[in-house]
Amino acid sequence: MRLVLQLICRLVLIVVLCLAAATMWVTVDAYRSVDRATSASAKRVSQALEALYWQEVLLRSSRTREHLLPVPDWRSTETMKLISPGICVEFQPQAPFEKPLCGQSKGLGEAPPRWFRSLVQTVLGDHSTVAQPISIRTSTAGTVSAVADSDAAIQLAWQRIQDNFTVALTMALAIGILASLAIAQALAPARSIVAALRGMASGNYHPVLPRFRSMDLAMIGRAVTELGDRLAQATEQRAALTQQLLDVRDEERRVLARELHDEFGQNLTAILAFASTIEAAGAGHDSDVTQDARMISKATAHLMTCLRGTLSRLRRPLAAEVGLEASLIALTEDWRHAARPTIRLDLQGDLADLQGPIAVTAYRVAQECLTNALRHTTASEISLRVARQSGEEDALVICVEDDGGGDTSDFAQSTGFGLTGIRERIAAVGGSLSIGLAPRGVSVAATIPIAA
Repeated sequence: MRLVLQLICRLVLIVVLCLAAATMWVTVDAYRSVDRATSASAKRVSQALEALYWQEVLLRSSRTREHLLPVPDWRSTETMKLISPGICVEFQPQAPFEKPLCGQSKGLGEAPPRWFRSLVQTVLGDHSTVAQPISIRTSTAGTVSAVADSDAAIQLAWQRIQDNFTVALTMALAIGILASLAIAQALAPARSIVAALRGMASGNYHPVLPRFRSMDLAMIGRAVTELGDRLAQATEQRAALTQQLLDVRDEERRVLARELHDEFGQNLTAILAFASTIEAAGAGHDSDVTQDARMISKATAHLMTCLRGTLSRLRRPLAAEVGLEASLIALTEDWRHAARPTIRLDLQGDLADLQGPIAVTAYRVAQECLTNALRHTTASEISLRVARQSGEEDALVICVEDDGGGDTSDFAQSTGFGLTGIRERIAAVGGSLSIGLAPRGVSVAATIPIAA
């Protein structure tokens, strides 16, 4: 999952948890506010009845104070105004057949669902009764008792939750949307960092990154730039070391070719001369010695031919002297005479001006690919295509295809000197090598940048 989606999911989870916590807090507060309303109603009614009580004391001082209770006058509209909705008030001692005086509970909202009623009653419990004496100076004045109507209290809590939940949900959605947009905008530069890393994977070690406002992203950008510089430096060092290795190898080949020419060539020439002398001495005599001398001459001539082919591969290639195009034509002509498969050469683009190290590298790659195709396959036809790509991608593409079947995994996992040498030469000039399936065999393609 993408980082932006992960952060948005976490944000949504946090918003849901906060919304649930706010709902619980509103429920508890609404439910407890009923207790506060009960206590306030009892206090207001007791203060009003205290005033009635002392009024009766002043007006009817001839009566016994134990019977001066404001029972006839306390149930009035003025008293109803002092009682909160959903609260019932009683006067103690209670007169016969007297009912509690309750505040108006209509208009509190719709009835809550049963599960909410059961949950609130189970978790928060019932409301307690509040008793408030009418006068603290005499106990004979009576007491006001107030209690909340459970149905009205739950209905009030449900209405409060609905009102607050709508506002909280709207705010949560707004916060979630705005925060998601802010997160997406803050992480948008990460795409350029990913693109830079992918470019580094393909060889662009100096990506151009925008200027980041975030300190963390700026640190990551600097780290990517430093990594690219180190990779470029390591690639240059590796290419230099590989080129030195190839130069040493070429020098060893030249020395080996010179030694083979001087030692083996001279000895083979001497053997051929001795065999020719023996054959000439036995001329006119059809003897076994003459036939053996003739066989020795043929074997020696064959060895000399093989030695010349080996020396031509070991010595400095023609590409360094006559250019890539002429050397490839000469290479295929030599293979056409020595190999049974048909070799087709396809040259595309301007190759005449390619000389020097780039021509040598291309020649060696083509030579090794042809050698592998002839040595490890039973192909009847081999195609060598060398094309120069012009424009921004100024590169040389060498492709060798055969129709001898084969498995690409064997070539990809091969650790032989041939493919190893190809990989080293291509890596030294910053190129790439790919091995895939051809229509009837295996295709080996190498890309060599001309700028190298």
